[in-house]
Amino acid sequence: MKKWLLRIFTSMVVLFLVAFWQMYFSQRPPLMTDPTTLAGDGSTINYCELPILDSSGMMADEIPKGNTPDCGYDHFPLPILAQCTEPLTEEADDIRGLWVGVAGGHTGHVERVEQCGSRVVITSSGVIHDGGPNLSADIVGINSNDTEGSVLFTFRDKEYCGRTSASMTWNNRVLHFNVFGWGPVAVRRYMEGEQLVWEYADGTTTHMDRICQLPEHQKIPAKRGRNIQIF
Repeated sequence: MKKWLLRIFTSMVVLFLVAFWQMYFSQRPPLMTDPTTLAGDGSTINYCELPILDSSGMMADEIPKGNTPDCGYDHFPLPILAQCTEPLTEEADDIRGLWVGVAGGHTGHVERVEQCGSRVVITSSGVIHDGGPNLSADIVGINSNDTEGSVLFTFRDKEYCGRTSASMTWNNRVLHFNVFGWGPVAVRRYMEGEQLVWEYADGTTTHMDRICQLPEHQKIPAKRGRNIQIF
């Protein structure tokens, strides 16, 4: 009996170490985001003036994937899909715009939602989650592939934050984020009247109102995570 318990315990420890290594020490996803997009200032845009999706410009799969640089961008970047005018797919709801949490678990939370075709990009709190067809799909696929942004520890001046990957698919006009593309639904977003509702993995539900301009204090994201200093 003790031998079996030891084997089970050892297996659990090994699985934990493998998962921890994969999350924090595996090779970072290649940065596909256009450097000019990251360098630009997304706080100057009127987000109540949404792009017209009339197929007059680029399609979703002609634009490189956007993802998080290192453990987070240092200022709110320009939109990833600014040049995309591909009409939304039939199953997609239009949740584009800039939103702020006004009730629920994450009041004050601000996020930008971009869409064209079946592609969706969420930019908020230092991270960029981009899911759907893209120019870089043969390298990094269509799932979001970046970092979570919360820095667990710093080792020799290098920040380590967890990797994250999820698919973004529509189900009855509700946007589902499935972990790794095949795992459980971790996040749901959907319209409820004029509000965008965000159901998060921590069990909270946040109701968000549309705003036109990024609040000044949101231009530079706040540092997140424990930031434990190791050496």
